[in-house]
Amino acid sequence: MTVVLDTRDDFHLANFRRVCYGGEAVRLGEQARRALTAPGWGRAAPGEASAASAGAVHAAAPGDSGSAGSGGGYLDEALVRGILFARLAGCVSGHTAVRLTAAERVAALLGGPAPRVPSGGPAGPDEAAVMAAALAGMRRDDLSEAEQRALDEPAPCPAALAADTALRSRHRLESAQAVCALSIEAFGAPLGAYDEALDDLWGDAYEAAALRALRHHLDGARTDGRRFHQAPVSYRIIPRVLGQAHRAVAAVEKAAGTALRAVTGDVLVAGRVLPNGGFHNGMAYPGMNALSAAWADLALVAERQVSALNTAETSGLPLNLAIPAVPTGTYGYGWAASGYVEEARAAAAPALLPAAVCDPRSDVLSPAFSAHRRERRAAECLDGVLAILVIVSSQALFVTGRSPAGPLRPLLSFARSVFPPIDGTGVRDLSADARSLQQALAAAAVTGLLVPAPRP
Repeated sequence: MTVVLDTRDDFHLANFRRVCYGGEAVRLGEQARRALTAPGWGRAAPGEASAASAGAVHAAAPGDSGSAGSGGGYLDEALVRGILFARLAGCVSGHTAVRLTAAERVAALLGGPAPRVPSGGPAGPDEAAVMAAALAGMRRDDLSEAEQRALDEPAPCPAALAADTALRSRHRLESAQAVCALSIEAFGAPLGAYDEALDDLWGDAYEAAALRALRHHLDGARTDGRRFHQAPVSYRIIPRVLGQAHRAVAAVEKAAGTALRAVTGDVLVAGRVLPNGGFHNGMAYPGMNALSAAWADLALVAERQVSALNTAETSGLPLNLAIPAVPTGTYGYGWAASGYVEEARAAAAPALLPAAVCDPRSDVLSPAFSAHRRERRAAECLDGVLAILVIVSSQALFVTGRSPAGPLRPLLSFARSVFPPIDGTGVRDLSADARSLQQALAAAAVTGLLVPAPRP
């Protein structure tokens, strides 16, 4: 399949997913081609542009984009494709200096493997260096100075980072809601904390969405046999903590949707050239910062639920959910969850505008790559805590011979296919099983599907 790009309205998250994660090629539509050959910026006539574009893209040899940065490794291929995709958004309307020739060359780069782009040091790579590496396989010796500047302008970087974050965060939040509902069932928490009446009384659309999601997963849950006493705070506030995550996900989705279709850099409007600071994205990095904080808070609350399930005085369940054959039960998983929480909290420190000055003209740099890297790490830690909460919830249901509400049974069945209950039979590598469950949750953030991770 090929994604046809005609106007800025074609630059949205669904097409970003197709091009960046699905590997689909792109083609400039007729409307875009007309805009790119219209008078202005000294553009060539349509015939000249078409002739010049023949054989214009030269494949970059492996490693041509440079060696790995001081941080080691390279940016994900999907992210590099996203940067190239976002680069075209400012071109198709004809508001930049980019001619049809150059735009077709950028589009052609998405017809094959993306170039390797160094991931940079702890703060991430320099955005100008990223753009240069991403365009390394493109012929540029016949482009005007204005075109060169327009192609090098770094706004596609935060746009692609925000879009990558947005696509992963929605599915991750859906998984988190299901896991929290499974924990509610495992603990036997009273259901009043998730009642429909709270949707309107709390007055927040995002918290109402979290309440609805929990009720969906808890549909048909038994009301008899639940705790008659008040559940710990971690169970009562989970709708509001999930609501915080809903709010952060929505903000990142909005930032991504706005940035992907934006025209940035020097623009041509009604015959006037407007140099501006549109390359700076004031929505992307604050949105990713807020999402990192939401993941860290959610990880903490999930870890508290792990502790509550393991504590007999709180849950009324066997201590550490143990059986006689395995007296330690799930004790060790509480420590592991605490470690993930501390890492998530460290990753959630906000990425702000760097104080360092590159040069007198580039006197403010972008924190987008740093914010993206921190969000990725906070999300990985959340996946780890959620995997542990699934394991402990499954064990709690196992030792008491209970089943969760119907909508949660596929999740429980999947979890037990990867990490069966600890029953003292057979020889198992519990660490490997837990790691496989964490990897499955991470993969589901991209695909929306829980599939067992391949074993080494």
